[in-house]
Amino acid sequence: MGNTIVGQLLLQVVLIALNAVFACAEIAVLSFNGAKLEKLSEEGNKRAIRLARLTCQPARFLATIQVAITLSGFLGSAFAADNFASLLTDWLVSLGVAISPATLNSISVVLITLILSYFTLVFGELVPKRLAMKKAESLSLALSGLITFISKLFAPIVWLLTVSTNGLLRLLGIDPDAEDSEVSEEEIRMLVDSGSEKGVIDSEESEMIQNVFEFDDLTVGEIVTHRTEIAFLWNDESVAEWDKTIKSTSYSFYPICEESIDNIIGVLNAKIYLRLTDLSRENVMKEAVREVFFVPESMKADILFRNMKKNRNNFAVVLDEYGGTHGIVTMSDLLVQIVGEFDDEDVEEDVFPAGENAWRINCRAEIEKLERLFDIEIDTESATVGGWVVEQFGDIPNEGDTLMYDDSFSVEVIKTDNKRVQEIIVRPVAPQAEEEKE
Repeated sequence: MGNTIVGQLLLQVVLIALNAVFACAEIAVLSFNGAKLEKLSEEGNKRAIRLARLTCQPARFLATIQVAITLSGFLGSAFAADNFASLLTDWLVSLGVAISPATLNSISVVLITLILSYFTLVFGELVPKRLAMKKAESLSLALSGLITFISKLFAPIVWLLTVSTNGLLRLLGIDPDAEDSEVSEEEIRMLVDSGSEKGVIDSEESEMIQNVFEFDDLTVGEIVTHRTEIAFLWNDESVAEWDKTIKSTSYSFYPICEESIDNIIGVLNAKIYLRLTDLSRENVMKEAVREVFFVPESMKADILFRNMKKNRNNFAVVLDEYGGTHGIVTMSDLLVQIVGEFDDEDVEEDVFPAGENAWRINCRAEIEKLERLFDIEIDTESATVGGWVVEQFGDIPNEGDTLMYDDSFSVEVIKTDNKRVQEIIVRPVAPQAEEEKE
């Protein structure tokens, strides 16, 4: 009798183990990244190819797994009730329990079922599934051979179940052969946010991924550098005058205008220009000046990015709705929208001390730097200090012009080139002045 009980217990252990294997396989395969599986298959991984064949028909795969899990669970319950219930009943009767054997047998079946359910749930379901979620790739590939064998073994039953399931789905108005919907942008954003919160994805990486999605929604007009903040060259100027402008501003590209800013006839590449030894007008125009790439302000940023990359063009002139010059956009401007501001020393060195309680500011600086300097929020649509200064004066000011902003600080223009403001000095309003005003 002892050997019989040991054999029956071993049988239950085997059936629970089988249940665990199939439950593990189900969750592992469902959790396995489809793109990764496809990549491994393309690389010739035999186990991945085998698994891909199984998962290409989800209904058939799930039916195979469910048949295996159901059979192992059903057989476990049947054998346990048949083998252990009578033994438990006899034991209770021998103890002198004053209940009829038939009732004791029913109670024994319930007790055996509850005990078996506990072990099956813990060791045959919960633990294997948690393990499968943690090691989806390795377990999926390792169990691909077993699942393939089971699918062939249960092929007739699986076919019957698949036909029945698909038939019921069609009655409910669902196409069982329809492909699953692609992962949406919102779902990817949620995954990125979740990964960032858990520390799996770096905060900078998370921001970059979010920027990629937002990039598609941006228009060129939203990232344009306004015309008031651009250094222009004029066609009626000499090359010597161009040279002075280029060396005093240090930009990479300069639009060349004819009579009006709205009539740009070419773009000078400063890097090429500065390498020239022959600075004759004819040679400069031939070697360093390129045709203008015009784009409307309504164009999407991602489309402009692709066009610039395709045409190897790093500079575009943006036109407003009337065909006039709105401003410019460079490839760097587009990249900044994705990767964020570059930590470049030249960019950071825009604010310099200029004596006691005074700062000299390069007007190319972002308006946020001026806001941080005085810990205030400036109401403006301009992205740079230069654009804001022109906005405040209503026109391009002259050197020496001053203004007071919101009783917070004074602005003195110290350098212009008659086409734009280059440098200003700002000073906070003295506390005494504020008290006298009150």
